[in-house]
Amino acid sequence: MIRRTLAESKFFNPHSSEYELFPSTSVAASMDLSVVVPSYNEQERLPVMMDEALEYLEGRKEQFPDFTYEVIVVDDGSGDQTSTVALSYAKEYTTDRVRVLTLEQNRGKGGAVRMGVLSSRGRRVLMADADGATRFCDVARLEDRLKALPDVSGIAIGSRAHLEKEAIAKRNFLRNFISKVFQLLVWMLCVRTIRDTQCGFKLFSRSCAVTLFSTLHVERWAFDVELLYLAEQLGIQLVEVAVNWTEIDGSKLVPVFSWIQMGKDILLIRLRYMLGIWRIDDAKKMQ
Repeated sequence: MIRRTLAESKFFNPHSSEYELFPSTSVAASMDLSVVVPSYNEQERLPVMMDEALEYLEGRKEQFPDFTYEVIVVDDGSGDQTSTVALSYAKEYTTDRVRVLTLEQNRGKGGAVRMGVLSSRGRRVLMADADGATRFCDVARLEDRLKALPDVSGIAIGSRAHLEKEAIAKRNFLRNFISKVFQLLVWMLCVRTIRDTQCGFKLFSRSCAVTLFSTLHVERWAFDVELLYLAEQLGIQLVEVAVNWTEIDGSKLVPVFSWIQMGKDILLIRLRYMLGIWRIDDAKKMQ
């Protein structure tokens, strides 16, 4: 069951100074692309990402007038001015193109993405981090791979695997060791077909997004692993696409502690599905 308060079902329209309801995922898609941006205390980094994304999306709309999009910024219970910053873009671009979903309390990145996806209108849904670490124009590469799938339904997953050697050279021994252990746990217990499960740049067909996020349990950092585990179990088509990525200062991940917590979550994901506490059948019914 998705927990959503009445306030979390609405977005503020700065032009009318009124609150309006987000649509339900049961309503047919009315946009080409929805971009969901989970944001927690991102008042400093969010503008850089939004400027790049909107420049690309507006340029694409100018080139192809029939192209429609929306950006949903999900403020995950921030203690700063993240919502205010996001609303300034809604005022400039209108709420048809930029909407702000403000969560009353922090849910975690997975919970924030889920709430944004289930409030979206797009035929395709892109998850994009607020730090702008991935070049936004790479969405076109993900779209091309998604369109090439037999029934145009599946997930195109941005990947930094091709940058692994460079990253290893820059990190200290402890971080490299923990990262390798984490990758081994993911491969052994949950996801076999994707090398980089944690890149925050993933493109979903609408049907896949609704199926997976409606049945997702994990709301913190390891949510990507459960998401892709479910996708593999359901036979959803997955393609990994190399993207341009730059490490940005200000990460919310706490070194070592966050990796340990994620490792614990991965063990619990597999254990709970094995014991039937969480059921694949629930996702199959949704599918």
